[in-house]
Amino acid sequence: MRSVRHPHPREIEVTDVLHALSDPVRLQIVRHLALCDERCCNALEAQVSKSTLSHHLKVLREAGLTRTRVSGTQRLVSLRDEELEQCMPGLLRSVLDAAAAAAPQVHAPALRT
Repeated sequence: MRSVRHPHPREIEVTDVLHALSDPVRLQIVRHLALCDERCCNALEAQVSKSTLSHHLKVLREAGLTRTRVSGTQRLVSLRDEELEQCMPGLLRSVLDAAAAAAPQVHAPALRT
């Protein structure tokens, strides 16, 4: 099985993070991951095909927002919120808060601390 590459925190660029978060589906995935420690790819609530979800997860991972861990035949995805907070303090929280304000029927997830 191929190994999954994740950018080192020094390689994470704010433009890549903002681009990844600019898509509504990817933003929804990040909001969902902010509520939990880790999720299996097929447990993520995205109304897209498997191939499209795979693409979105790749964009999030390559931007440095998520970490993918292979466990047998499953791929488990988690948010790299602590690493992002060190690289770009307050950025992820601001984006999640703004997304919650734009969709008031959904409460802003609390980032794990």
